[in-house]
Amino acid sequence: MFQSKKHNGQKRIWIVDTTLRDGEQAPGVVFKTKEKLEIALMLAETGVDEIEVGIPAMGDIACKGIRKIVNLNLPCALSSWCRAKRQDIELAATCNTQGVHISFPTSSILLKTFEKDEKWALNSLKELILFAKKHFDFVSVGAQDATRTNTKFLKKFARLANDCGANRLRIADTVGMVNPLIVHKIIGSLLKTIPDLNLEFHGHNDMGMATGNAVTAVDAGASSLSVTVNGLGERAGNAPLEEICMALFVVGGYNSNIKMSKLEQLCQIVAKASGRNIPSSKPIIGKDVFSHESGIHCSGLLKNPSSYQLFDPKIIGENNIEYIIGYHSSTTTIRHILSKKGIIINKNEAEKLLNIVRKRAYNQKKTFSANKLEKLYKLTMNSI
Repeated sequence: MFQSKKHNGQKRIWIVDTTLRDGEQAPGVVFKTKEKLEIALMLAETGVDEIEVGIPAMGDIACKGIRKIVNLNLPCALSSWCRAKRQDIELAATCNTQGVHISFPTSSILLKTFEKDEKWALNSLKELILFAKKHFDFVSVGAQDATRTNTKFLKKFARLANDCGANRLRIADTVGMVNPLIVHKIIGSLLKTIPDLNLEFHGHNDMGMATGNAVTAVDAGASSLSVTVNGLGERAGNAPLEEICMALFVVGGYNSNIKMSKLEQLCQIVAKASGRNIPSSKPIIGKDVFSHESGIHCSGLLKNPSSYQLFDPKIIGENNIEYIIGYHSSTTTIRHILSKKGIIINKNEAEKLLNIVRKRAYNQKKTFSANKLEKLYKLTMNSI
């Protein structure tokens, strides 16, 4: 069920969703078991390849939740997340996921923080991979804080992981510090040194570059991406699943199992469970993404929907484009909206009504719905 170890050069990208693990690490977010099951079911229905279902070391409640997800027999791979500790892996094995991810601190700052060194990392890497392979079908290894890790050591770590039989290596931009140019350099350099390395990129959004970095990682040769729904996660969050899918699979031409029409529903389910409302201007799924007020834009959209809209909202399971009446509207938009109400007015009438609309919108700093526009027309039609 897991991907092949070797990167075969095809444009098929493996999506690892970690909403139930890294997403839940967002401050104040706790998913109840029922919510986890609902999210897992929806992730599988959306076509996610792998779900990182949780951290067994969190305790009995976490383990019970993981086992319940396993018992759903979802049509996607499931993996548990572990620290680089044998006891974590042993506990994960009792949860019955097919795969495991083992995270190692690799940067000098993290190694020092945890009172470890590079020798410990390499020795533990070999020991724990061999141990994990006795219990799991698939073993993923993570270079935590890889983007702040010494290049020479990162390559040594990656080569050893590959030689010891790790099925995949996760390159984590743990504090979200890099830009796409650096990501391309890191991924490209690793694959040049170790051509058969199966690479995954895990990016945080502290500098607002998580999506760009993830897309660039794929362009540089990474075959897997770690993402979360709505970008949920620690601090500024992670690379958002919905943005990655649009950038790679609709615009970018890469292939996946993702059913784009399910994204809107998935994002709403996670938003509700996490208590984090989706901002109106959120890329891809925010309600304002398909709302237009500018007269020039609306006029263009009425002639050609792709003129000022990157994609059809139906692609992600949304409704049609919404035309908003406000200070920046045009007579074309007003006539169009009223015509949908069965009211036909000429251009001169529309210009007079537009003047009234603009004055009210300016003074009140508000927009008008179609129903409010109709009422305004009826109230002012005698003066028009």
